[in-house]
Amino acid sequence: MELKKSILILAVATFIAGVISCKSNSEKEEDAKENVQKAQENLEEVIEDIKNDSIAKANDEWQTYKREANQTISENEARIVKLRKAINKQGTNFDVTFKKNIDSLEEKNDSLKKKISDYENNKTDWNSFKRKFDSDMTELGNDFENLTVNN
Repeated sequence: MELKKSILILAVATFIAGVISCKSNSEKEEDAKENVQKAQENLEEVIEDIKNDSIAKANDEWQTYKREANQTISENEARIVKLRKAINKQGTNFDVTFKKNIDSLEEKNDSLKKKISDYENNKTDWNSFKRKFDSDMTELGNDFENLTVNN
């Protein structure tokens, strides 16, 4: 009898635990919908965080690039001023081509200054702009070198 009573208590306890722990299909469906909604909200938050981090990183990169470009442009302006002073020094003789080359360097440098300013206002494709701007800066640097070496 004692054994039957124990088995009966165990069976009832198991049944109650089963009933309590078992959820209906509609409850399971609701839980699943809530979990999907929470996961989607978390995903949207993560995407927003990544987007904000990317924007901040791109802005930092742009500010550094702009500062370095403007510094190089300023250095070029100083070199142009020195070249113009050298042309006007008494006792020096520079040909017309040399003076035109200096004018050309100044135009290219001014063009770069305008490009960097225009990019800040328009913010077009960064990689394309950077590649073209770097190429133009290198070309201008080479033009400076060729001018001073050839003369």
